[in-house]
Amino acid sequence: MRRQTLFEARWILAILVFLALVGAFFSGWISLIFLILILYTLFFFRDPERTVAADLSAVVAAADGLVKDISEVEETEVLKIKTRRIGIFLSIFDVHTNRAPIDGRIIYRQHREGLCLDARSPECAEKNEAMTWAFENPRATLVVRQLTGAIARRIVAWADVGDELKKGDRFGMIRFGSRTEVYLPLAADVLIKVGDHVAGGSTIIARLPSK
Repeated sequence: MRRQTLFEARWILAILVFLALVGAFFSGWISLIFLILILYTLFFFRDPERTVAADLSAVVAAADGLVKDISEVEETEVLKIKTRRIGIFLSIFDVHTNRAPIDGRIIYRQHREGLCLDARSPECAEKNEAMTWAFENPRATLVVRQLTGAIARRIVAWADVGDELKKGDRFGMIRFGSRTEVYLPLAADVLIKVGDHVAGGSTIIARLPSK
């Protein structure tokens, strides 16, 4: 298990271990419940290595999860043009590390306060707490937006503006159920469909047009 990802769970694990020890004085069943929660927390914060496509035109998923919608929308924060948005819903059983969809430099990172509505709905993109990123290379500039959900309450950033990331590199995570969106150029060839389950850093979701 990757140390940086597990570090994000330090206080949760500490509290659960403490409660498990206290519960053991009262009932073995109480202690067992907290042991199960400890094991789930370790499962949730898993962060496996992924095989990343070398093809420079390939765009990989920025998160693990279920593709909930693919639509043409105006990206109003960074690009300010019409784009194709791919919305990925992360359940509490998915890996929650976010990964760079392309090789590129981070040219934008901005946090937005907001609500914690159900992340399965596209409407949460406008209302929920979010962190917006932009990755730039000679082929394209892609926007990725991390969104909290009804359960997720914390967006974690591990990279900053100016950092050069390789495709599939980790740049942050969202804790406990959420949504990640990738905004593509309209000319990109989308290779997945609604209902597909994708793996962050591994599944090729689109190909960029040649310059």
